[in-house]
Amino acid sequence: MTTSPPAPMKLVHQPLEGWGIRLEPYAPALYDGVRQALDIDAPAWELFSMSGQGAHFPSWWASIERETAAGTWQAHAIRSLSTGHIVGTSSFLNIKPARQTAEIGATFLHPSVRATAVNPAAKLLMLRQAFACGARRVELLTDLRNARSQAAIAKLGAVREGVLRRDRITWTGHVRDTVVFSVVDLDWPAVEAGLRQRLADLGVAEGTAEGKA
Repeated sequence: MTTSPPAPMKLVHQPLEGWGIRLEPYAPALYDGVRQALDIDAPAWELFSMSGQGAHFPSWWASIERETAAGTWQAHAIRSLSTGHIVGTSSFLNIKPARQTAEIGATFLHPSVRATAVNPAAKLLMLRQAFACGARRVELLTDLRNARSQAAIAKLGAVREGVLRRDRITWTGHVRDTVVFSVVDLDWPAVEAGLRQRLADLGVAEGTAEGKA
C-alpha cells in the first residue's frame, strides 16, 4: 500500500502584526530604516554568519535579495508600533517546502529593545505563520559562543537537540560550532500557549510593546 506524499509547506511572505510590533517583508523603502537599526553593537555582529553592520550592510541586503528570489529566504524588518521605528530584523531561511521545514534566524535586535517583549512577540508571530502554512519543523540555530541567544531560544520553549561541531565559517573567519534547537508541529500548541502566557504576564497586549522579557 502506498501513501501520498505530504503537501508541501507554502510559506507566505507577508506582514505579521501583534503584541506591539509589525514584521514587514524587506522592500526597497525599508532599506535605510533597516540599515540604521542594524548599525550598532559590533561585538554582537561577530557572532553572526554574515554581518549587516555599517559597510557590510549593502552585501547583507544584496545576499538576502538573492536568497529571496531563489525562494529560500524571507526577511522581515521589525517595527515598533509605539514608536514607528524599525528596531531589528528576523528571517525565515533555509526554506524547504517539500520537507515542510524552515529556520528562523538572522535575528538582530537593537539594544534598546533587548530584554523586552519584542523577541517573544516576533517569534510567536513567525512560528504561528510557519505552522499555519504547513510547517512540520522549525529550526533555530545559534553560535555555541552565544550564551544569550541560547537562553533566549530555550525560553521560547524550543527543544535543544545538540551541537553541530565545526559547522560553518563565519564572516570573521571563525570556525563555528552550531547549537540546534527546534519546534515541531507536535510541540506547537504548548509553545504557543507558553508564549501567549509569557506576553500576558508582561502586560503586553495588541498595540503595546512594554514589559521585560
